[in-house]
Amino acid sequence: MDLAQLFNQINPIAIIATGAGISFVLLIIGIVITVTSDRKTMELERLGKYIAEDEVLSERERSTPLTDWLNRRVERSSIGEKISQSLSRADLKLKPGEFIAIIVISAFLVGFVLWFIGGKVIVIGILGAVIGAFLPRMYVNGQQKKRLVKFDDQLPDMLNLMVNGLRAGFSTMQAMEAVSRELPAPISDEFRRVVQEMQLGIPMERALDNLLVRIPSDDLDLTITAINVQREVGGNLAEIMETISHTIRERIRIKGEIRVLTTQVMYSGRFLSMLPLFVMGILYLLNRDYMMEFFKPESMPCGYIALGLSALLIFFGYLAMNKLGDIEI
Repeated sequence: MDLAQLFNQINPIAIIATGAGISFVLLIIGIVITVTSDRKTMELERLGKYIAEDEVLSERERSTPLTDWLNRRVERSSIGEKISQSLSRADLKLKPGEFIAIIVISAFLVGFVLWFIGGKVIVIGILGAVIGAFLPRMYVNGQQKKRLVKFDDQLPDMLNLMVNGLRAGFSTMQAMEAVSRELPAPISDEFRRVVQEMQLGIPMERALDNLLVRIPSDDLDLTITAINVQREVGGNLAEIMETISHTIRERIRIKGEIRVLTTQVMYSGRFLSMLPLFVMGILYLLNRDYMMEFFKPESMPCGYIALGLSALLIFFGYLAMNKLGDIEI
């Protein structure tokens, strides 16, 4: 039997199914390793340029050669820096290369599933791959928003703890260290990183700027600005922080009331945006010939123009609904 006959006997569906199974297993293993791994590993990587080289090398020895090669290629680009910053804001202990690998696996799995369910149409598979590529990014954005809201809710308690520490005779760094010990995550984790950077010799102003990069909060920006101004011109930092704490508490209260009033608008926008996609999916499963009218040669290019215009209208409608519910304080 020659090679041509051997390749002819191989079922392409079996090859795709085997690849999908392997990708799914690798995805599960990666998730388990990420969840159970020590959180200190990624913190050392992010502070690697300030730590002794032998410690960094001992951490890198745990990675595979393929992961290291992919990370080196990604981290040299501006895209890798943006991905690393985004993962840091979401507090996900992943490297940029690992996140890109998850995107590729997710795109392949979702594309294969929709291709198989949708009658093995290549257009449906490509659409599924695009959706699968966006799913990890959507998850990261959701984690960022949840963490930011939780951080803002804990900020007044942090300020009160720092005020009490400063009045008891603590320095600013000692007060931050008390915050990292006494308060729950995520604010304790972030201030622990600030204290670690300061202990490594980084100036307080730069360490606080790094904190603001990880947590893009307006309330935190106000607090950091007050600390930096007090360090330059002097003054009673405890009284300043007490005033800021009262202001932030009022802002959080008003934000909570507005969030309750605008939740209906936000969810209505999401539901109305997803409704056409659900209807198209149901019609495709129930009456496939009707939906395939858009892709027939005699419908070219009107079918694609109609679908593209519909997608644009849905997208702009979703943006308009979000804009109505986005009230700045």
